[in-house]
Amino acid sequence: MHICKMFIKTIVKTDKKSGKRYEYYRLCQSYRVNGKPRHRTIISLGKLENLKTNAERKLLADRIEDLLTGTNKLFVTDEEAHIELYARKFYEKIVSQKLYDAKPINTENSVEHIADYEEVDINTLETEEAQEIGSEWLVYQAIEQLEIYQMLEEQGFDEKEIKRAIAHIISRCVYPASEHKTAQWINENSGLLQIPALSHLKINKNHLYSISKKLYSIKNETEKYLSSKTNELFDLQDTVILYDLTNTYFEGVKSNSEYAQFGRSKEKRNDTRIISLAVVINVFGFVKYSKIYSGNISDGSTLEKTIDDLESRRINKTAKPIIVMDAGFSSEENIKMLKAKGYDYISIRKRKLKDYTLEKTDTEQVVIYDKRKGKIKLSKVKTDGDETILYVKSENKTKKEDSMVDKISERFEQGLEEIRLALNKKGGTKKEEKVHQRIGRLREKYQSVHSQYNIETKSEKGKVIELKWYKKKEKKEFSGIYFIRTSLEDTEKNLFKIYNTLTEVEATFRILKTDLSLRPVYHQTDENTLAHINLGVLAYQIVATIRYQLKQKGITHDWSNIIRIMNTQKVVTNSMLNKKKQKIIVRTCSIPTVKAKEIYDALKYKYAPFSRLKSVLPEL
Repeated sequence: MHICKMFIKTIVKTDKKSGKRYEYYRLCQSYRVNGKPRHRTIISLGKLENLKTNAERKLLADRIEDLLTGTNKLFVTDEEAHIELYARKFYEKIVSQKLYDAKPINTENSVEHIADYEEVDINTLETEEAQEIGSEWLVYQAIEQLEIYQMLEEQGFDEKEIKRAIAHIISRCVYPASEHKTAQWINENSGLLQIPALSHLKINKNHLYSISKKLYSIKNETEKYLSSKTNELFDLQDTVILYDLTNTYFEGVKSNSEYAQFGRSKEKRNDTRIISLAVVINVFGFVKYSKIYSGNISDGSTLEKTIDDLESRRINKTAKPIIVMDAGFSSEENIKMLKAKGYDYISIRKRKLKDYTLEKTDTEQVVIYDKRKGKIKLSKVKTDGDETILYVKSENKTKKEDSMVDKISERFEQGLEEIRLALNKKGGTKKEEKVHQRIGRLREKYQSVHSQYNIETKSEKGKVIELKWYKKKEKKEFSGIYFIRTSLEDTEKNLFKIYNTLTEVEATFRILKTDLSLRPVYHQTDENTLAHINLGVLAYQIVATIRYQLKQKGITHDWSNIIRIMNTQKVVTNSMLNKKKQKIIVRTCSIPTVKAKEIYDALKYKYAPFSRLKSVLPEL
C-alpha cells in the first residue's frame, strides 16, 4: 500500500431548475492497494469561484496538505495570498470536523499529545518501511540555520529548484555518491523526502545533474554569502586565514579535458590525470574562497590570484588578515608580492638553515607540548633582515624522521646485499662495469641515505670478487628541526600557534576527500567535474557549521562518527486494520538515542521533523 498526494477532483453537475452545468470540487487523497489506484474524499470545497485555473487549484491542494502534515510554507507570494486564505479556511474545517488526522502540535522538542483511540486487530500489524532520518534531519536543520533557502531564492531559484538543491546538498553530506546512486538512495533508502518541507519532491539523476550545474553557476555568490553568514552567526573575525592547494585524481582517460592534466599528485597517483583545488579557510574551519585549477598548475603560481580575489571580497579594507601558508607558496616572488600588498605572512621555510645562531641558549628556549605530549623547543634565530625566523625542534618529529631514515637505510643495505650475493651466483652480475651500474642505480634510488655509506669493491680480471660497505658516523643533529619565516613580531609561542593552525586545512581536505568523496572523480565532462567539486565544498560548509558548534560544547567527533550516531534514528511506517476493516497507517520517527540527543541538544536542534503522521484508508 502506498499513500500518494492530495488532489482536487472536479465534479460536473447540472442545475435541475435552470439546466445550467456547473463545476464544484472535492479534496481527495489517492492511494494504491495491490497496485490498483484508489482515492477517498476528504472534504467538499464548493465552487472555488476565485480560483480560475488548474494550476491555482493544484497549489490549493498542495497547501492544504502542507498544513495538515505540519509543513511550513517557505514563501508566500502576493499572487498566492488568496490561495493561502482558502487553504487555511479548509484546513480549520478539516481539523474541527476531524476529517483527517492532522499533525500534533509541536512545542520545541516535545509534542502535545492528543488522545486517539482505535480498536484494531493486532495480528494485522505490519512494519512496511524503515528508513534512516537522523543524519538527514541534522543536516537539514543546519541548512535552515544558515538560511540557505532565502539565499537561493535571492539568486533566482524557484521553489522546486531550492528543494532539489537542498536535497542534493544533504545527500552529499550524508551519502556522497554518483548522481545515479544518490537518486536511488533518496527514493529507496533514505527518509530525506519524509521531511515535511521536502515531501512529494520528485528526484532523478537528471534533476541532480541539472541542479549541481545551477549551484556551480552561483559559486562566487554562495561563497561570499556563507563567508559572511558564518562570521555573523558565530561572531567570528577573519584575522588569520589559511591557504593551501590539494588535488584529486580522475578515473578514466580524460584526454580532451582542460582541467584534467598530469601533475604532481599529493596521493602519489602519477599514473592518472588530476585536478587541483585551492582553498582559503579561517582558523575555525570555514571556507572563505575556493578556486579550481588544472592539474598541472604549480602551487606558488596560484597565490597572487587568490589574494586579489580575496581583496575584492573584503568588507573591512583596513584590517588585512595574516596569510598562513605551506612552504610551496613561500617563494621570494610571493613574499615580495605579499609585502607590496600590505599583508603579513607566516610560512615554513623551503630549506633548512645550516649556519645560524639562536637568540636563546638551549636552557632558555621556550618549551611547549604537542597533542601526543611530545616536547617542542622554540627559539628565534638572529637575523639581519626584516623577517623573523623561528627555530622549531620537535621531539616526535625527530623520532619520526629518524625512524624513516632507519627504514630507508635498511632497504639500501638490502640492495647492496643482493648485489654482493650475485657475485657468487651462477649467472649473477659480476662484470665490474655492470656491478658499478647497479650500485649507481641503488644510490639514485636512495639519495637521502647513500652519502652515509662508504662502499668498496675488489676486482680481478674485470670482474668484481668482493663488495664491502660500512656506515659512517650518523649525523642526526638536523632531524626534527624546521624553520618558520614570518613578517610578524611576536613571542615564539604565539608565532608557532598561528602557524600550527595550518593543520585545520589538512582537516578540511581530509573531510572533503574522504568523508565527502571528492576523490576520485568519475565525471567525463569538465562541466560536471566542476559542479561535482563545488557541491563537495558547499556540503563541507554545512559539515563545518555543525562541527564548529559541537566543538564549542566539547563534542569532537569526526564527521563519519557523527553520521554513524545519527543514522540510528529511523522513520518507521506501520499499518494495521481496525474493527471496520479500514487500514490505518502510522508513520513515526524513532526517539533519538542518548548520543544523538546530545548532538541535537548541543546544536539546539529539534529531535525530529515530525512526531506522528496517521492516515485511515477506506474499507479494503
